[in-house]
Amino acid sequence: MRKSICILIVLVFASACKEKATVPKEWVLSKTIQLDGVNPIGLTQVNGAIWLSDGDHNRLVKIDTEGKITETVDSLDRPMHIDAIKETIFIPQYGKDVIETVDKKGRFIMQVSDSLDAPAGVSVYENERAIADFYNNRILYFDGKSWISFGKEGKAEGEFYYPTDVQITKDKIWVADAYNNRVQVFDKKGGFLQMMGQNQKMNAATGIFVSVDEVFVTDFENNRVLVFNKTGELLQVLKDQIEKPTDMMIKDDMLYIINYRNGKLNIFDKQPIVMKD
Repeated sequence: MRKSICILIVLVFASACKEKATVPKEWVLSKTIQLDGVNPIGLTQVNGAIWLSDGDHNRLVKIDTEGKITETVDSLDRPMHIDAIKETIFIPQYGKDVIETVDKKGRFIMQVSDSLDAPAGVSVYENERAIADFYNNRILYFDGKSWISFGKEGKAEGEFYYPTDVQITKDKIWVADAYNNRVQVFDKKGGFLQMMGQNQKMNAATGIFVSVDEVFVTDFENNRVLVFNKTGELLQVLKDQIEKPTDMMIKDDMLYIINYRNGKLNIFDKQPIVMKD
C-alpha cells in the first residue's frame, strides 16, 4: 500500500511539472525607453552593455539602462546592422562599403574576399562571418578558412532583392530578404533550405534575430515584428509601441526591439497567455 501511494505521489508531481512547463506564453511589452537624439538601425551587446548603430548621425552609441549615452564611436559612414563577439564590435558601413571592427586595441577594416556594395548587415559566430551585401544582392560567408558568395538578384529560392540583415547559427545562415518580404535559410555551403514569412504580407523585412526556438523579423513599413518558430509557423505579431522597427535581440531573457523613426527601445518579456472570455 505504501509503495502504491509513493508511486501515485510521484505521478501527480510529474504531471504537475509537465503542466507547468507547457503553459503557453507570449511576448508582452514591459518597458519603453526614449533614446535622446538617436535613430537606431542595429543593436548588439558587449559584456552586457547595449550598443546601437545611429546611422543618421554616423556613429555607434553605448547606452545605460535608462537609455542615456555613455560612450560613442564617431566618424562612421551610415553604420547598419552590427554584431559583436567577446569585446569586438563589427560594423557594416553602408556608405564606405567596408566592415570595420572596434575593440580596446583600436579600429580596423576587416579583410573580405571581394568588394562590397553597401553592406547592410553582419553576423559573427565563433570564427565564422557573414555579410548582407545589399546592392550586390548576395551573402558573403567566411567559414573560418575561406569565403564563399551566394545569391543574386531575383525572387526565386536562393535569390535576393536587397538583403539587409543576416545571422549565423550553429548549422544555418538566416537572411532578411528585405524587399522580397521574406526570410530565407541556407546551409553553410550556401544551399537553400527553407523560406518563411512570404505569406504574411510584409513590407520591407529589414532585420532578423534568431533565438534558440524563435525567429524574429522586423516588418518595417507595417510597424510590427513577426515571431515565427523554426519551421516558419507564425507565433505572434508584436505591434505595441512599435514604429518603423529595424532590429532586435534577446538579452537576459528579455526581447529588445528598436524603433528607427521615434528613437525608442521597447523591452518585452514572456508572460502566460491570458485567455479571453
